Amino acid sequence: MNIFNDFAAVLDGILADLPLTAALPAEVRARVSVEPPRDPSHGDLSTNAAMVLAKEAKTNPRALAEAIVEKLKAKGRFPRVEIAGPGFINIGLLPVEIEAVVGAAVRQGRDFGRSRMGDGQPVNVEYVSANPTGPMHVGHGRGAVYGDALANLMDFAGWKVTREYYINDAGAQVDVLARSAFHRYREALGRNVGPVGEGLYPGDYLVPVGKALAEKHGDALEKLAEADWLPIVKRFTIDAMMAMIRDDLAALNVSHDVFFSEASLQGNPDKVAAVIADFRARGLIYEGRLPPPKGQKDDEWEDREQTLFRATDFGDDVDRPLLKNDGGYTYFASDIAYHADKFHRGFAEMIDVWGADHGGYVKRMKAAVKAASGGKGNLEVRLCQLVKLMRNGEPVKMSKRSGDFITLRDVIDEVGRDAIRFMMLDRKNDAELEFDLAKVIEQSKDNPVFYVQYAHARICSVKRQADAAFGAIPIMDDEIAAADLSILKDESERALMRAIAQFPRLIEQAAATREPHRVVFYLYDLASSFHALWNRGKDLPDLRFINNDDRKGTSARLALVTAVQTVIANGLALLGVSAPEEMR
Repeated sequence: MNIFNDFAAVLDGILADLPLTAALPAEVRARVSVEPPRDPSHGDLSTNAAMVLAKEAKTNPRALAEAIVEKLKAKGRFPRVEIAGPGFINIGLLPVEIEAVVGAAVRQGRDFGRSRMGDGQPVNVEYVSANPTGPMHVGHGRGAVYGDALANLMDFAGWKVTREYYINDAGAQVDVLARSAFHRYREALGRNVGPVGEGLYPGDYLVPVGKALAEKHGDALEKLAEADWLPIVKRFTIDAMMAMIRDDLAALNVSHDVFFSEASLQGNPDKVAAVIADFRARGLIYEGRLPPPKGQKDDEWEDREQTLFRATDFGDDVDRPLLKNDGGYTYFASDIAYHADKFHRGFAEMIDVWGADHGGYVKRMKAAVKAASGGKGNLEVRLCQLVKLMRNGEPVKMSKRSGDFITLRDVIDEVGRDAIRFMMLDRKNDAELEFDLAKVIEQSKDNPVFYVQYAHARICSVKRQADAAFGAIPIMDDEIAAADLSILKDESERALMRAIAQFPRLIEQAAATREPHRVVFYLYDLASSFHALWNRGKDLPDLRFINNDDRKGTSARLALVTAVQTVIANGLALLGVSAPEEMR
């Protein structure tokens, strides 16, 4: 039940019948929004219809607003319809309409807020995709949490979501990984190998990999030429790194449906070669020369003829090479083949979650997807900014295990996954995030995850107390679902109902804008309203949730707090955070 969508449908019918707006195309009327007023005293709904349509309707906003208001009043179901300012329209609903949403929350439970907005459209959300060259760091954790929450949100809003991880298991970096593991393998055999050489990965995380190689192969690998042992060690080490990464992701409550291997693109058949051949056949490739990048001197630039993709034809700033000096594929060529493979698997809509340091790569990949899909595919890239890890306001030092950064697992082990997931979503993905390890475990209002979870636990406590108070004839779920909410008259109770009624709209807005942080902000505000009502009940007995002498009022208030509980539980589930029944 979505009061905003319901009113939008009524409003659109009015606009389709009004002489001033009847001829306007649907895409113009789609600019109209229906949302909560900024000031709750102005009503339950607000629309900008007159403001955004007046120019196209060849009239002024106030005149159009008056025509719309007249039609709305004629409906007889809106007790309050007012024009504000130059042409905004504020609407008050009948109390029973808000109460009906609260009742729906109680009855629908886990399905309350679920939407059909995505209409079952397939979407591929690729996130994390960390190189399998070591443990994940905190920056990876932000992308993992954001991508996972976004996938949850879009699934709840009606898309058919596939969660994917792209394993970068081809190229020079995995050769370096294999050589680093081989060093640890020889170390495990007792050889005097000295410190880890320059250019190799120095972290201790490869020590157990070296030991496992020694246990499996003895000294046999040591007797082989590098060309023979390298593929063996590479595959073994990649598998070990991915097992570690999967374990860390599981600890963070992050999951994927597909793990796609980059190396498989160059298997049999060679999908990169197929894409290059397709581009060449369509005239999208030519042999040419590129100017040096901005800021690079001409004498530092190797001016040579290259195989170039006409990326500028699809919105990029410069054409892009697909082959390296030695004839091997560029990373870009492999990435084109990967996204072409996504498209051929049925994903016309793709969302990639990348670190902010990949921002310069966005235009070329969007151009590549347009070209590879014949304009039928769309790539959306969401960038996650850096995470500053602090403890009591001081930067946290590096981890010995990784060699040069704090591992994600270190943070999970210290503060728990709920705190990480909630706080990683406490800012918009493209804003820098300061994560203080001490603050996120505080039991105070200043710690949002505690404050929201505490609201859920408090409601569970209220329901246990109600069971005890009415033990002989307990208040059952069906009595709560049928409770008469009209007897709740206090403004704080009505405000809580209006907040609950906003949840279905919030889900659609957060999914459409790809902004899970909206759910975090909403839950904190809802929890604050609930805690405020709880505290008022200490001074005003009439507002207490349980009154042994007023079963009807208790049932109504239990219905209200059950709706709050439902919304908090559903919102936390979308964020991948638990909803505890008790706080310890």
